[in-house]
Amino acid sequence: MSLRRNAHDISACHIRTLRKPTLREISVGSTTDTAPRFFVGTDVGGTFTDLVVLQDGRPPRLFKSPTTPRDRSEGVIAALALAAESYGMSLGAFCASIVYFAHGTTAATNALIERKGTPTALLTTRGFTDTMLIQRSMTSWVGLANATGHYSRRRNPEPIVARDRIAGITERIDSSGAQVVALNEEEVRGVLRRLRTEGVRALAVSFLWSFVNGAHERQVERIAQEEWPEAYLTLSHRVAPVIGEYERSATTVVNSYLGPVIRDYVAGLERRLRSSGFAGDFSIMDSGGGVMRAEDAASRAASMLTSGPAGGVLASTALAKRLGHANVITSDMGGTSFDVGLIIDGQPLVELVSEVGDLHLALPRIKVTAIGAGGGSIAWVDEAGVLVVGPESAGSVPGPACYGRGGDRPTVTDADVVLGIIDPARFLGGKMPLDRSMAEKAIREHIADPLGLSVEEAAAGIRRVADNQMADLLRKVTVEQGHDPRDFTVYAYGGAGPTHAYAYTEAAGIATLVVPPTSTVHSAYGTVTADRYRAVQTTDVQRTPPGAADPAAHLDTVRIDTALGELARRCLADLDDDPRTRLTRVAYLKFRRQSHELPLTLPDGDVTTDVLRDLIAEFRAAYERVYGAGTALLAAGVEIHTLRVEGRVTVTDVEQGPHAGSPDPAASLLGERDVHFPETGRVPTPVYRGENLGPGAALTGPAILEFPGTTVVLGPGQALKVDPHSNLVIDCKGDA
Repeated sequence: MSLRRNAHDISACHIRTLRKPTLREISVGSTTDTAPRFFVGTDVGGTFTDLVVLQDGRPPRLFKSPTTPRDRSEGVIAALALAAESYGMSLGAFCASIVYFAHGTTAATNALIERKGTPTALLTTRGFTDTMLIQRSMTSWVGLANATGHYSRRRNPEPIVARDRIAGITERIDSSGAQVVALNEEEVRGVLRRLRTEGVRALAVSFLWSFVNGAHERQVERIAQEEWPEAYLTLSHRVAPVIGEYERSATTVVNSYLGPVIRDYVAGLERRLRSSGFAGDFSIMDSGGGVMRAEDAASRAASMLTSGPAGGVLASTALAKRLGHANVITSDMGGTSFDVGLIIDGQPLVELVSEVGDLHLALPRIKVTAIGAGGGSIAWVDEAGVLVVGPESAGSVPGPACYGRGGDRPTVTDADVVLGIIDPARFLGGKMPLDRSMAEKAIREHIADPLGLSVEEAAAGIRRVADNQMADLLRKVTVEQGHDPRDFTVYAYGGAGPTHAYAYTEAAGIATLVVPPTSTVHSAYGTVTADRYRAVQTTDVQRTPPGAADPAAHLDTVRIDTALGELARRCLADLDDDPRTRLTRVAYLKFRRQSHELPLTLPDGDVTTDVLRDLIAEFRAAYERVYGAGTALLAAGVEIHTLRVEGRVTVTDVEQGPHAGSPDPAASLLGERDVHFPETGRVPTPVYRGENLGPGAALTGPAILEFPGTTVVLGPGQALKVDPHSNLVIDCKGDA
């Protein structure tokens, strides 16, 4: 379906593209250039594939196409076809005009959670073959995350490497990096020959203390190139050079497990793009905070976990800076899940050890917490007669019942249609009409009749349960970080986010809600506007003695400087030594004998004792901000645990201009329809064409704003204003 008729101008943009030296420089905006130059961002979700097109001096255009689970590249090409139609071009001509293509995807996450990766084997130090199976007795392993009731109901994660494919190798390097036992090369050759005959296609190598000295892992690499050159190989000291044998091993295994899957996925997508006429630069979203070259994705497959949601958080971070919001909760409600991130003091919250698929990875990434609450989340009645929503989703195939594609179970979207919130005739700008009767039938059979309710009461119950689940998650992610959710602003995006945000924001006790003009494809917008990004880190532990009057005096500044210099060289090399690279140096500090550490940015220049004194003082202040006054115990001693260098190169610089809409809401009024709100029941509600509301427009709820890719709901008594950047700013308390 094409959104051409309703694709709206978000803002006037000026785009300057910066390329790495090894690629051609792209100039845009020349008045003598007649050929269009497009910058395209995509995000493949569980239900829809989102696409945004940026063009010099023009407002972005937004498109959505159903995701194609069998081959997700088909959905991407379908979205490109919609864009081509919007510009009045053939698909080939449009793709030939794309100079930069950025892509976010859940392919890595899906393969890990569904355990559809590549048959993988692990080579580790003899005596440590059970590390991956024992884990650290955390969360799901001991049954604390998802199991309920008695401890005996705990569950172990489904292993991604079978026990008989974990090989203990004779070798040992100590904590200082000295060789204690030489690597037994013949043993390695024998293990590789055996594994090769057993259907293994990928190898992970994680030796003890390899992050201090990776010589033995490099020996295995050399042997593997001789014995088994086609095997996919990951070495732990390259992918996760940090202390913690379980997390390092898990990260290494996951990277090998996903590597061939991502290599084939990216290669397949690129083939389809190239065959369609695309000849530009191709980037993939890195969940750590930017994009990487597509050719790097296979070797950094684990970095693609939560690739799509990271794009939305990055786009929100840039927006928060523009609007002056220091603390933001990002909320992305799509068809399958509800993803929440935090921006604190202007920076996205990054977690050092993340949990994905019940495994704990030593791979810093933008922290995104998800629950199964999307527009396609299925509602059902459990054995106790309780209405439950999610986590199972109808996805895009067959989709909600109202899609008319064979789905017969009620979803959140079906409830929104029955309640009058979504107009079946205008879904996706009228390009994908919905069937209200099918939604009513599914809700009646599965919810209303079993619970003795009317269809409308059942639909209202579905929506209320979903909204409360999402409000609970907003409270959870903020309180867990020691913050009051009422001190935050909510940004809502995704196809269903703006439809439910007024309710879950108010239920969480938060006053201000912002719906950006790119909301329907916000994560895709984040991919195309994100910097090229690379981060490298190492563990280099230094501890100050307990009770030291001047802890900084006990730290080796030369050693820290040397380590940071080496990390900077590696980071720059990965970014092709681009002179425009912006480097950030980070040190992770904690008190001795404590587990939790805090990242602190180091200033440019040499690391001196005075610099470390300031760093420790900053650490103490930050610690007490997070954990409370008086909790910092400098007398215990301080530990610098991990050093990290991040590099960023601007790829696309977008300067937004004024929106062309009208400040008079009457000019955008489409009419009114009856809409059910929990506060009022069904009431006549004005409906507006959202893209026609310009800066300065103001409304009081209830009201419905229809956009081509989403529906924005303004609750009774709430107040909305359109700011100068075309963001919808909603006062959920109704005091504006």
